[in-house]
Amino acid sequence: MPLTPSWLDSANSPDTDFPLNNLPYGVFSTDTLGSRCGVAIGNMILDVTTAEAQGIIDLTDEPLFELPFWNDLMEQGPAVWTALRNRLTALLAKGSKDQALLEPLLVPLADATLHMPFVVSEFTDFYAGRHHATNVGTMFRGPENALPPNWLHMPIGYNGRASSVVVSGTDIRRPWGQLKSPDHDTPAFLPSRRFDMELEMGAIVGMASDGPLTVDQAEAAIFGYVLLNDWSARDIQAWEYQPLGPFQAKATATSISPWIVTKAALEPFRVPTPKREVELLDHLKDTGPMLYDIDLTASLAPESKHATTITRTNYREMYYSAAQQLAHHSTSGCPMNVGDLLGSGTISGPTKPERGSLLELSWGGKEPITLDTGQTRTFLEDGDAVTLAGHAQGEGYRIGFGTCAGTIRPALKNPYKR
Repeated sequence: MPLTPSWLDSANSPDTDFPLNNLPYGVFSTDTLGSRCGVAIGNMILDVTTAEAQGIIDLTDEPLFELPFWNDLMEQGPAVWTALRNRLTALLAKGSKDQALLEPLLVPLADATLHMPFVVSEFTDFYAGRHHATNVGTMFRGPENALPPNWLHMPIGYNGRASSVVVSGTDIRRPWGQLKSPDHDTPAFLPSRRFDMELEMGAIVGMASDGPLTVDQAEAAIFGYVLLNDWSARDIQAWEYQPLGPFQAKATATSISPWIVTKAALEPFRVPTPKREVELLDHLKDTGPMLYDIDLTASLAPESKHATTITRTNYREMYYSAAQQLAHHSTSGCPMNVGDLLGSGTISGPTKPERGSLLELSWGGKEPITLDTGQTRTFLEDGDAVTLAGHAQGEGYRIGFGTCAGTIRPALKNPYKR
């Protein structure tokens, strides 16, 4: 699919993340405007809340954009999702008769503060990237037992904390927790020493359900995608995770990018899941190309230093798609809510430069990586800034996600010390 030209010149640049083909949804404010819904287009944001108030966008009997989140639109379902995208495309397309109406509603991206784009109902994180799971399993169990026996049969996941999902740009405080050294019989309460990032994608559920979903029904229920960094305290995790899995190690924060890229924008970039080594059960079988060709990077910048790209990978490396994750999630009858967030799991490729976490890049801390500054890292240090970025490449345009960034701040003083 070629670029759809817009009357806004910056939207026609091959380097912008936000051409007319994209139209991602976010929430923004400025010095003079309170938090409101907006759509990124080129180097601007269209104030959708005001466009609806002025009758330029009129989709339903009740307003959808009075409140600063996109959940109200999600609840309307795919027909209204499509109607909004079609209306926005018509308004912003080259030759539109509505250009004069829209121009006063455009706000420079550079002048805006971006906020959480939706209310997160629940957060579930998966472990669905084969290269990542193989790397981690090899480190801890050896290559013969790298994958758990269930891994090739279903997407493994755990229920996380919706309350600690934050928008890009939010500082991340190094967590305290119980750390257990192999050399000591008892744990100590200390700040995490092996704090890590995880390069993931997040899928947003746009339709509620109350019973098992097929893969195709799950696919239809997904509203859009964000970049996701599931910050992880590896030393806390190593002590706590047996037998029930991650808990406090994953509860510090999960950062997401501020723009929801819709499924419709990603449609031209569908690719198949990998060849199956083991036939999946009926409720998980592939029904078509359910992944996307999205180039992903992670960079690390020490405090007051230039950034180094430490990872280059692609979303197509996942073993299970978001639709398969959602379908499996629903099999128990678990109700799924509008605004549920599903983390893909760390996205790693087959080679070292494609590994999506420092745990893998430094091979458990045994092989420090060297940054462009000459500094080395095994895990994150205070002041380090991690930035995720991603885009799907089209013919003369790109469908971008913006960035997902967070900076590590020192742990608070021990709140329990007497």
